[in-house]
Amino acid sequence: MASTLPPRVVYAEQPGQSRGRKVPEAASRTRTDFARDRDRIIHSTAFRRLKEKTQVFVAHEGDHFRTRLTHSLEVAQIARSLATALGLDADLAETIALAHDLGHPPFGHAGEDELQVQMQGYGGFDHNVQTFRVVTKLERRYPRFDGLNLTWETLEGVIKHNGPVIDQLSKPSWSAISEFDGQYGLRLDTWASAEAQVAALSDDIAYNNHDVDDGVLAGLFNLDELAEVPLIGPHIRSTWADYPACEPGIVRLEAVRRMIGAMVDDVMAETRRRAEAGQVGTAEDVRMLGHALVSFSRDMVEDLAVLRRFLMERMYRHWKVNRTRSQARRILAEMFQLFMAEPDVLPAEWFARAQARDEAGRARVVCDYIAGMTDRFAIEEHKKLFHLDVWN
Repeated sequence: MASTLPPRVVYAEQPGQSRGRKVPEAASRTRTDFARDRDRIIHSTAFRRLKEKTQVFVAHEGDHFRTRLTHSLEVAQIARSLATALGLDADLAETIALAHDLGHPPFGHAGEDELQVQMQGYGGFDHNVQTFRVVTKLERRYPRFDGLNLTWETLEGVIKHNGPVIDQLSKPSWSAISEFDGQYGLRLDTWASAEAQVAALSDDIAYNNHDVDDGVLAGLFNLDELAEVPLIGPHIRSTWADYPACEPGIVRLEAVRRMIGAMVDDVMAETRRRAEAGQVGTAEDVRMLGHALVSFSRDMVEDLAVLRRFLMERMYRHWKVNRTRSQARRILAEMFQLFMAEPDVLPAEWFARAQARDEAGRARVVCDYIAGMTDRFAIEEHKKLFHLDVWN
């Protein structure tokens, strides 16, 4: 029997009622405004670069581990499915999911930590703000504007999918958001749309599941150890019970698949409960609810906390991962300091931008250049700058 889509809920965003774009444009003949935003993100240079940016393991360490690109695609798939099941606008949820990591520098959180250190005194660095700068300024593809000129709803979701951010504006690293908001208010004191909240929860679902998968694949822990951990453990045990002769690799994949399903079901049930309890009847009600509409249940949050502690101890702080983080931070620190001291070794386009700025402006140009690098490019660029044997 063919499946039928659930009806659109009254608090879903309506693309035909979008608040529009900062620079007005004629409507697309073939796509809604939110679908057009999605396509602009997919065609962006920053999106393509995600294919060789670290999720946990540096991109060149193995072909089977997730990168920022494959992670973003998994988040987008979950977001689209979850939004559809909840009766929300799937295009908007997918768009925000695809965009959410565009500002990540090379080497994942190690790269972000190091750029924050190097940018102290120059305005700081925050990957969420950098994502916003990518889609509003750094992507240069159109004759009439910098950035991608995305809809208000997409920009709102990009910067506050995790909740209101008004308390962040005092941070130097958020000055770009304050400036943009002064020109084109994004209501930074409210929650974002239900679709943006779906994207945020889909990120949690995706990375917790694929980090379990990648951690086993990397040999950092095994299925027997995971079987004792809440959330994933019951699915490993149930898979073994259902398929006692199944090979471990298939058990791992089936357990992860079941955990994704359980987390999605939990979000759907909790979101519908909150919508009913809060008498949510419009998209505006979602923004003014005072707390997240799209959420895990309390039991799921508690189980996730235990799983995350396990992953923190056994994966994110594993000595092999720590060693890579250390190497990555040194690479970025040395390049940043060299580019600041000798900006004329930057590529011509970037040197021209840096030369026209004061010291803080030059630091931001250097930071933008480094943040846009892939892992592989950063490693190769560092070799060319610091090792004579690779000159060509």
